[in-house]
Amino acid sequence: MDMPHDMPMVMNMVMKMNFYWGKDVTILFKGWPDNNLGMYILSLFFVFFMAFGVEIMSMGPIMMNKRPIAGGLIQDGIYYSVRMVLVYFVMLAVMSFNIGIFIVAILGHGLGYCFVKFRKLASADSPTDTTGSNASDPKV
Repeated sequence: MDMPHDMPMVMNMVMKMNFYWGKDVTILFKGWPDNNLGMYILSLFFVFFMAFGVEIMSMGPIMMNKRPIAGGLIQDGIYYSVRMVLVYFVMLAVMSFNIGIFIVAILGHGLGYCFVKFRKLASADSPTDTTGSNASDPKV
């Protein structure tokens, strides 16, 4: 089959379009993890902690009323931008269709959500009365 001369030839690009097992994967950057088992395991940890961080950042308090408006908007904008970079990196890593990457991304999101929810529930269960003082305060 003849190809037009002005069409670039992309012969070595193979993109998998179904889930598969294995360490032979490209995640986010060309040559990473470079078909190396140690680097593949490192990339699994990296994707896990990115997904975990996304959940912690998405559940954390962003707005605080004690900051000036301009400074607060800039700080919140930077915080939001960093979170979105992590979100898109996790999404692109999952788009490698590697089952290991998919599993650690889901685990990172799930455990990050549970961690934040547990901390929120633990802080809500602290003993306080309706006036906001500690229930174990002897002055009551």
